[in-house]
Amino acid sequence: MSHPRGRPDPAPEPGRAAISRRSMLRAGTAVTGSALLAGAVAETPVHAAPRTVAGAVRPPALRPGDRVRVVSPGSTPDPVNMARGIEILRGWGLQVELAPHVYTKYGYLAGTDAERIADLNAALNDPGVRGVFAARGGYGTQRIVDRIDASKLRRDPRVVVGFSDITSIHGKLWRDAGLVTFYGPMVNWTDSRTGPESAEALRRAVMTTNPITITRDPAETTASVLVPGRASGRLLGGCLTLISTSLGAKDSPDFDGALLFFEDTNEVPSSIDMMLTELRRLGIMSRVAGVVVGQITDSVGEPDEWDAVAVLKDRLYDLGVPVLGGLPLGHGNGQLTIPLGTHATIDAQAGTLTVTPGVRPR
Repeated sequence: MSHPRGRPDPAPEPGRAAISRRSMLRAGTAVTGSALLAGAVAETPVHAAPRTVAGAVRPPALRPGDRVRVVSPGSTPDPVNMARGIEILRGWGLQVELAPHVYTKYGYLAGTDAERIADLNAALNDPGVRGVFAARGGYGTQRIVDRIDASKLRRDPRVVVGFSDITSIHGKLWRDAGLVTFYGPMVNWTDSRTGPESAEALRRAVMTTNPITITRDPAETTASVLVPGRASGRLLGGCLTLISTSLGAKDSPDFDGALLFFEDTNEVPSSIDMMLTELRRLGIMSRVAGVVVGQITDSVGEPDEWDAVAVLKDRLYDLGVPVLGGLPLGHGNGQLTIPLGTHATIDAQAGTLTVTPGVRPR
């Protein structure tokens, strides 16, 4: 995942090199090694036992007239992009409020830690607010996530939407309240990346109680990542960098029996290898029911070395569980929205991820 000092996510600034947050945290080479050839597909379909969701709390579906609040728990959004995102939300009949420090600048953060956590907690605990939308990711959520007050959310759940750096919030709200949240576009909207299909997918996810089916897109860079089979479990995860850098912290979910979803941007292949190897060494990958791979964008390695797809095949194909790549989920163009924390099924051979609704009827 990109660091704000490198480039604002998701689009790079022309002519400017990005600095990976992961590369700033750790230096060195990635651990590699697998008997599987890059590009090979597992020959025997793998069938993982389904796991049921226990204790998940789904928020009520949003409806026209509901108050929703936009917060900036990480970096500061662009006012022009924000105007477009607000226009979309208001077009659905929602009453959009901005938290006090949405546009504040404090270094590369949208305000001090105290200001950002105050805005977030106010939105999560105001009984009149039915939805909380992140303005932007960038960086900064991990600095405040341990101070989130989720004590009222099981009794009064609400829609929470965001991706990238917001992965930490998703994990924390799942651990503390069992809240089903939504991994989808943020209010810092760009039509060139997230067009009408992305907007409609977000609307359906938070305003209807229809199941969500995401289909493998052959044009995605990860489309060839495939281990045939079916698996079910709660869908958990997010940005791989945030999953990795939260391990052992209070926003890291229990992935036992889950479908592990991940995506990332601006990470070199060896960094992706390092993070997946970390998950393997900790035993996490041996306990998941299946793996869902979203968009891996702007992953540029050295010539004559593995690219990101080769790394994914090397690190995932020997797990003994179904693996489905090529889903338009993450930092790439055409991003769609999925609930996190609810029950889902992957059929890798059919190329589908089917997720039960993340909201309940009003």
